[in-house]
Amino acid sequence: MNSFGRLFRISVFGESHGDSIGVVLDGVPAGLPLASEDFLTDIERRKPNKPGTTERKENDLPQLISGVYNGYTTGTPLCVQFRNENVQSGDYKNIGHFFRPGHADFVADKKYKGFNDPRGGGHFSGRLTLAIVAAGVVAKKIISPIYVTAQLIEVGGSRNLEETIDNAMKQGDSVGGIVECIAQNMPIGLGEPFFDSLESMLAHAVFSIPAIKGIEFGDGFRLAKMKGSEANDTYIDNAGNTFTNHSGGINGGISNGNQLVFRVAVKPTSSIMKSQLSYHIQKQAVEEIQIQGRHDACIALRVPVVLEAVTACVLADAMLVSRAFD
Repeated sequence: MNSFGRLFRISVFGESHGDSIGVVLDGVPAGLPLASEDFLTDIERRKPNKPGTTERKENDLPQLISGVYNGYTTGTPLCVQFRNENVQSGDYKNIGHFFRPGHADFVADKKYKGFNDPRGGGHFSGRLTLAIVAAGVVAKKIISPIYVTAQLIEVGGSRNLEETIDNAMKQGDSVGGIVECIAQNMPIGLGEPFFDSLESMLAHAVFSIPAIKGIEFGDGFRLAKMKGSEANDTYIDNAGNTFTNHSGGINGGISNGNQLVFRVAVKPTSSIMKSQLSYHIQKQAVEEIQIQGRHDACIALRVPVVLEAVTACVLADAMLVSRAFD
């Protein structure tokens, strides 16, 4: 489904080249101060303002359709909508002849029996992460004083971000990256084992971000190479503070009060300038294709603010669930 959450529930809608995209939030507490201006900082961070990002420029002005009155949330469903204004649907006229490698074109066509909107990836487009960022703005207000930050720490296997992206662009290719997310001022007790553990819920939400292919908490896969004496985090006080944080702030699926730390792997953008091979439907043969359109050479550049948003949404939901149990 296109919804996520238990008490703080988000539902995204729209297509990349449709009239608009947006999000409906249910379970938002009444009385949160909220205005259109509150969304602008994170929206700006998501925009393609750096070398290696798409040339598609949208105003991305948030329209608060419902759930806000006199500058405060009402407690009823909150709808935020964004108009799509800078579309070039003609770039996607050939998708009916072949399916772009790495994209959802093929599976969408089969799953929806050809009725899907393929322009710009349709409902599968990274354009819809704008709606997720909007949800994150509201969630960040709910979880305060928890503070979530994310940053791109590696692209194409290198810490030299600009040079690696520049080289990929010169070759007409793309690169992936690693984004690290940290949540500070975490309380103890968020997460409900087994299937609603904090790790489970975060992983569930994180994989809704297009191009995410992996996640690890704390030291992640490096823990498999450690001994227990190396991997265990030693408690140093009754508040749960530890000397190390190999576990990433989670034990038994429950937050332990230390920093929440995890990283995600972002695959290279599937649409590249280089010629590729794909199956031509009418000709029933594999042939060389050239993908048209405006695309990011490194989509990972725009992931940090989206990752912050889904993290905040999960933490907001977990906090409301924890309060309900209490």
